Amino acid sequence: MIHDTVAIFLIVLLIILLGSVVFRRMRIPPIVGMIIAGIAVGPYGFGLLERDASFRIFGDVGILYIMFQAAVEIDMFHLKAQWRSGVLFGLLSFTLPMLAGVFGTRYLLGAGWDTSILVATMFAAHTLLTYPVVSKFGLQNTRPVVVAVCGTIVSVMLALFVLAGVVQISATGGYSPKQLLTLLALTAMFLGAVGYFFPIITRVFFHNTTDPVAQYIFILAEVLVAALGARMIGLEGILGAFYAGLVLNNLIPGRSPLMKNIRFVGDAVFIPYFLIGVGMLINVRVVVEGWAVIWSAIIMTLLALTSKWLAAFATQKFLRMSGVDRGLMFGLSGGKAAATIAAVMIGYKYGLLNEDMMNASVVMILFCCLVASVQTERRAKQLRIIKTSRNLDREELEPVEYARQLVGVCNPMTAGELMRLALFMRKRDNTRAATALFVRSNDDSDTLRMGREALDEATSIAEEMDVEAENVERFDLNAVQGICNVAHEKGATEILLGMHRRNSVVDSFYGAMTEHLIQDCTRMVMLSRSFSPVGMITRITVVVPQNAEYETGFHMWVTRLGTLAANIEAKITFLSYATTASLIQAAVEEDNIQADIRYRTVTEWDDFITLTSDIDDGDLLVMISARRGSISHSPDLEQTTAYISRHFQRHNLLVIFPKQW
Repeated sequence: MIHDTVAIFLIVLLIILLGSVVFRRMRIPPIVGMIIAGIAVGPYGFGLLERDASFRIFGDVGILYIMFQAAVEIDMFHLKAQWRSGVLFGLLSFTLPMLAGVFGTRYLLGAGWDTSILVATMFAAHTLLTYPVVSKFGLQNTRPVVVAVCGTIVSVMLALFVLAGVVQISATGGYSPKQLLTLLALTAMFLGAVGYFFPIITRVFFHNTTDPVAQYIFILAEVLVAALGARMIGLEGILGAFYAGLVLNNLIPGRSPLMKNIRFVGDAVFIPYFLIGVGMLINVRVVVEGWAVIWSAIIMTLLALTSKWLAAFATQKFLRMSGVDRGLMFGLSGGKAAATIAAVMIGYKYGLLNEDMMNASVVMILFCCLVASVQTERRAKQLRIIKTSRNLDREELEPVEYARQLVGVCNPMTAGELMRLALFMRKRDNTRAATALFVRSNDDSDTLRMGREALDEATSIAEEMDVEAENVERFDLNAVQGICNVAHEKGATEILLGMHRRNSVVDSFYGAMTEHLIQDCTRMVMLSRSFSPVGMITRITVVVPQNAEYETGFHMWVTRLGTLAANIEAKITFLSYATTASLIQAAVEEDNIQADIRYRTVTEWDDFITLTSDIDDGDLLVMISARRGSISHSPDLEQTTAYISRHFQRHNLLVIFPKQW
């Protein structure tokens, strides 16, 4: 067991780093990953750490922080249009799980009524853990998502209120009508005071103080005051923190430095500490060896998921929504985190849950998070495809604006051809300026000299082609951050970079820097490797994956490649599935691109390997790729990357990652 404070903090930081890198790559929700890590390093795992005072202090604040952050990030504006539907879903999402929890726990697990009600609040409450998934697909304002968000507020508030009642009964031994009326009166006074005074004093403070750090401390103090106030009147502190987040929601813009600080401190310190502390409470040996824990976990997981599914199903029937809408609402409401974990900790604290039930509850949380993540990802893709298909059926392709390219350069030997390739993708009447960018993170003289020579070479090519180009030399923490920042400042439509050259056997095909850029940036990213001058290319072959037409940037890359073929007078062949080919042709006709364009259709992915076998060294092979988690991404793309790196090492290559939501 490690007791050195520096070593303890180092291990926690390594766990947080592991959660943000490894667990995301394994597609495990970070919250689940943190709990698993806490199990591993805790006293019931490998025994590296004990749950000391630091975990208890940061854990208590962390649970308040989770509730506050969940409330402050809810989009209140879009709730107004669907609030009635959201209230209906919230009531169903609270009532059905409460009934299932009370009677299921009582008669299937043999628990007492107070424990059964406590467990029922775990089923009724849920957290929008998978909300970032629908945000990634641009579905934030769709009806099922807005209904689920509004329903979350209703179900969580009701569940927390019941939880407060259970705690009150456990602490005092009963609930008299006088106590109930007193609690209701104090609750009304508390809600009114916080709702009235917090916005006023916050506006005054923000008007007189613009320092983001001071503003953050002030907001955190308000959250703790609300939590303490809730405890003083007999409620739980998490209810006060959640309500404070709702009250302050409109005063904290989503893209403000204050919100950035709230997310950063919460994600970096408070929330990970709390989740790791929760994992350290789980006795793995009891879970594995004890049949009672396994049986309880199975029953609780089935009751929690089934009742949430029934709530989504009933809402779908009442509101006449689709099956995909139902699945998305179920995915968003199936995740368990903040309020559920709070109920577990409170129940264990007051003796309402024994060790077996507590372990079973945490196992239930883990499985619910995994099911919710898979369900939301699947249904979000389906809904995105449906919405895009409606536009495609009406032949409504997303309009493509004129290119405003950002060309990243660092080597004078390749900078000229990169800029030339970018400008050949522009329509001739495009008067927008291009940007040549060199990013450096140090003052090394050789790097500085080569970078500036590359900038000069790129801008000289632009001058030759009669296109205005801007030179930008950027000093930043790293290349990815510099490219993203400049792309945002310049309003770039796409980013063009030279392709990474592998330096070792363990090096990846794209390189770590490019992979981070693709992950962090939603703009279209193009990676070029050129052995021949662009103007000398006579044939272009484009490999298009299945479902590429459903990506946001589909029309953009078709326009750019068609324009490239027209400007260099090359023959271009699109290798794609039949449905995609017809839409590529529609995009070409809409843009009135005059080029020698041909279409070859495939029925399975292996056909691409056969059809690309006749590509010569002087041709240009274009691969339309996709980011992980996007609609058109599949394991076939990974296999194609390996095939290209093995058989097309000396060919001109262009890899395109389309623009995404």
